[in-house]
Amino acid sequence: MNEKIHHGRNIKRFREMMGIKQESLAFELGPDWSQKKISLLEQKEEVEEELLRQVAEILKVPAEAIKSFNEEQAVNIIANTFNIEKDAFVGNTKPTFHINPLEEIKKLHDEKIALYERMLKEKDEMMARLEKLLNKQNP
Repeated sequence: MNEKIHHGRNIKRFREMMGIKQESLAFELGPDWSQKKISLLEQKEEVEEELLRQVAEILKVPAEAIKSFNEEQAVNIIANTFNIEKDAFVGNTKPTFHINPLEEIKKLHDEKIALYERMLKEKDEMMARLEKLLNKQNP
């Protein structure tokens, strides 16, 4: 079954995953955009190529991801992966760990710190863009 991918719904999904509000996306797209216009965009099944590319750039995702993301397929892949892992464990009541649990905890901690640092950097970049805009408006 060749189901049509809904571009607007995918824009909304990626925007929400990135923690970006409709107002912020509208601001980044320019003065012709508003929160209401973003809401209407997210309802469109197909989005023009150039606009899709601009939105993808703002959301920091490949345009192809917005054009081809299919939630049902993603859920099926995750569900199948989970079932494979579950089935592989059946009957193994005494699993052996080849990885030190403390090393795994440290790795997760380091990943969280890296994510936090990336989020801070993105916040700083957004603040710089806002300051730049304010300086343009109030010379």
